[in-house]
Amino acid sequence: MVQRSNPANVFSTYEMREELRRVVQSKLFSSSPKKIRFLEFIAEQTFQGNGEKLNEYLIGSEVYGRGPEFDQQKDPIVRVQAHEIRRLLKRYYEEEPNSGVLRMELPTGAYVPVFTRFEPENRVEPAIEAQSTASFSTEAAPVRGRLNYALIALCIFLAVVCVALSIQLVRAGNPATGPAQAQHTAVLPENLDWFWHPFLPPSAPPLIVIPNHPLLRAAHGGDSEQTIAKGHEIAKGSLPEFRDTIHFHELKRFVFVPSTTDFTSVGETIGLVEMCQMFFRAGEPCQVRQSRLLDFQQIKNNNVILLGGNQSWSGRVFVDTEGFRFQDGVITNHNPQPGEKALYKPEFDPVTNALTRDYALVLMLPNEKKENRILLIYGIYTQGSQAAIEFLTSPEKMSRLRTALPGISADRKTIPPYFQVLFTTTVENAMPGETSIVAVRAVQP
Repeated sequence: MVQRSNPANVFSTYEMREELRRVVQSKLFSSSPKKIRFLEFIAEQTFQGNGEKLNEYLIGSEVYGRGPEFDQQKDPIVRVQAHEIRRLLKRYYEEEPNSGVLRMELPTGAYVPVFTRFEPENRVEPAIEAQSTASFSTEAAPVRGRLNYALIALCIFLAVVCVALSIQLVRAGNPATGPAQAQHTAVLPENLDWFWHPFLPPSAPPLIVIPNHPLLRAAHGGDSEQTIAKGHEIAKGSLPEFRDTIHFHELKRFVFVPSTTDFTSVGETIGLVEMCQMFFRAGEPCQVRQSRLLDFQQIKNNNVILLGGNQSWSGRVFVDTEGFRFQDGVITNHNPQPGEKALYKPEFDPVTNALTRDYALVLMLPNEKKENRILLIYGIYTQGSQAAIEFLTSPEKMSRLRTALPGISADRKTIPPYFQVLFTTTVENAMPGETSIVAVRAVQP
């Protein structure tokens, strides 16, 4: 079936990452780690708005480990590989025409990937499409543009109406805002509901707890004299990594002060947005708390989701000593099964020292009240936390976990109510990439 591109569409980062995942997992790329790294690197740079910085020298240094002496004229490795990747991408979409609705392309002479939507050429189009090529004059283009804008406006209007109706339906089912007889029903896709239903109505809404990690932050002119007096000065010249930041240019001195209140890990924050959007779609409020403002009694008395690890009460809820344990920046495995390791540690690029692989531990555990749960989502680094949350809120990915868990239950058929999951994720340019399940464990209450 012939396909036609429609580059006017704007896609979410999730859609583009999913298309990237399909490409690199295909038989044409899966056995070529360097080509995969090439694609993942240029894609992540583009997702972050750094596409204009992509060039032969950067790719040669970051992907192929070329040093400062790298001469693109004498060493054509990047151009050769880019040509080969373009050929494989073309072949992939020829052999897998129904692989997805997006297409990933690498235009000749450029290193910024382009994502387009492809549609069947024989699809029924508006009346303007029915015209012959001869009658499709230059005046037709503005008409098509106006039709597209009108269609977009109509979609936005319908989306607003749907949101308004959803809010009214939620209010109608909420005793605080509607009739007392109304029932508040949460609706999630089946591949999410099996995991999240303990936290959805009629159950009590969960407390989502973000960590307050101790850290040293840069002092600034708004700090008090007492705060700065407690700081630790580091010479600017010894921190070349900061040279491209606004702090390096604005601050006369680099004085770092201790804090447990000013910082929330980036990955947990991004993941929190995904999680709250999911709860909102199910008509559930999103109650977020800082770990330093809660005590253990509040944790015991509620449905709770703990993000980020190393919170003040973390050690009190690791009840399954026979499974995985997150402590001191590593994940230990006290009872390794075939194919598993006794210790899981992050991995780093030997040249750049950049994080290349992270791990995350997820535990679904009973709370003091049997109807309540404690869900822990702990990445070793913040990228692991983000990857785990994004996995747990994706219906497509959660189908894998739903398939894996019955194998560890007593009857080999049902999903155990309490369990551990060890995830791993690739990391490129400090962003999580492909996430997979390493192991699962049933937890005895």
